[in-house]
Amino acid sequence: MLESFTKSDIPMPASGFWAKAGMVRRNDVDLCWCVLDALYWGKPTLPQRRRRIFLVADFRGKRAKEILFKARNLQSFPTSCGKDRLSSTSTSRISTQKTRGKIPIVRPFQERRMRSTAKDRNKTGFHGSFGRTHDPFPTLLAGSVNYFSFWYEGEEKEGFIRQLTPLEYERLMGLPEGWTAVGNKEEVISDYARYKAIGNAIAVPCAEYIMAGIAEVL
Repeated sequence: MLESFTKSDIPMPASGFWAKAGMVRRNDVDLCWCVLDALYWGKPTLPQRRRRIFLVADFRGKRAKEILFKARNLQSFPTSCGKDRLSSTSTSRISTQKTRGKIPIVRPFQERRMRSTAKDRNKTGFHGSFGRTHDPFPTLLAGSVNYFSFWYEGEEKEGFIRQLTPLEYERLMGLPEGWTAVGNKEEVISDYARYKAIGNAIAVPCAEYIMAGIAEVL
């Protein structure tokens, strides 16, 4: 990728691994890349672990570094970060006023870990598959639906597992609510298509940060 942008040979680092962030400069291009994790972006922080490589190339100057590496404060879509919503808070506890004094516990459920630890009769690992407080949700995938575990504090045995809805998918990605619900011809989009589209997407706050940098330097 670096060679295609710079039209020159870029040797592999001696370590055999590319750094998570870096810069290459040639006469006609200034290029920077960085791995951004959606977990650390947005207001409030999006509780989803989604690492993606973002690359900025400037063919008219040396502004790629300023665009990609300069710290900026951004205001996320207000409709995607409402108060007391399942996937918009940095805590696993929701307002008790709406639950008649009970405290709901919401945690990402690790299905693969549950299956493997159950097979190995690993009781501690099995319990761990039901998540811990402040655990991020795993990366949303296009080919499968993620699940979370839910129970009221002190009533763990009455808890249950359910899948995330398309709306909750949108919130985890930093999209406005209902963004994928209707097509450009006002047709209703199926849940399957919405899961697939959002699972293949990038987190909006990460892209918003880069686009804000481009707008700033221009």
